[in-house]
Amino acid sequence: MGETISLEQRRQKSGQMNEKEQAIREDLAAVHRLAHRFGWDDNIYNHFSCALPGGEEFLVKAHGLLMSEVTASNLIVVDQQGRTVRGEGTVERSALHIHAAIHLGRPDAFCILHVHPPYSTWLSSMQDNRLKMTNQNTIRFFDRIVYDEAYEGLAVAREEGQRMCQALGEKRIMIHVNHGVTVAGPTVEEAFFDLYYLELVCKEYFLVISSGGKARVIPDEICLRTVSQMEEEYLEGAQLTLAAWKRDLDREEADFRN
Repeated sequence: MGETISLEQRRQKSGQMNEKEQAIREDLAAVHRLAHRFGWDDNIYNHFSCALPGGEEFLVKAHGLLMSEVTASNLIVVDQQGRTVRGEGTVERSALHIHAAIHLGRPDAFCILHVHPPYSTWLSSMQDNRLKMTNQNTIRFFDRIVYDEAYEGLAVAREEGQRMCQALGEKRIMIHVNHGVTVAGPTVEEAFFDLYYLELVCKEYFLVISSGGKARVIPDEICLRTVSQMEEEYLEGAQLTLAAWKRDLDREEADFRN
């Protein structure tokens, strides 16, 4: 016989779920604001999402909003068909097909950030679009990036989102040729941390290439050793990083929490 749950227990459970979702909304809104601050955004386009329990629905920006306008409360909840379950507004078509497919195909991808930042997009546009290990920061991405070599236009069909999900495989970071990047993480903190450093190292690599000098590439064996050292502090670094940037937002644009 099943356990009987009292009305008060149901209310407490609902309240806990609401508190958890509010925290996720605030983190996701913060990342939108930071993307605008760092110049990663593209007018009203590009899209970030977080899966909700069950995997069939996710939080995403309503189409038409700038990233600088996103708040915790104006993020909408949509289902796999793109129907708005909660909130006002609709999801952009490519946002639906990319994020719905990856959230469904990769249940571990709690947070998905798809964006066209300047330096990562520059690398995606190069004939040789592989990130070379030329400094300590680049080693963060040693053997962690998958390169999607098939640009086939806008992702306005579910099949294209499914193709992207298949191309991502078990990795968390994907550079799309002639397009941009997708970062998937088990937490908002980890996805943001990876995107932050990916754009930074692409900028640093751009400066190396633009200098006209010959790049000095770090040997694989040193990269392997350094990666293991970095992994020891990866999660803490990700958590502390987003917390620090949220404090900065609290000082200057605290309405992201509204």
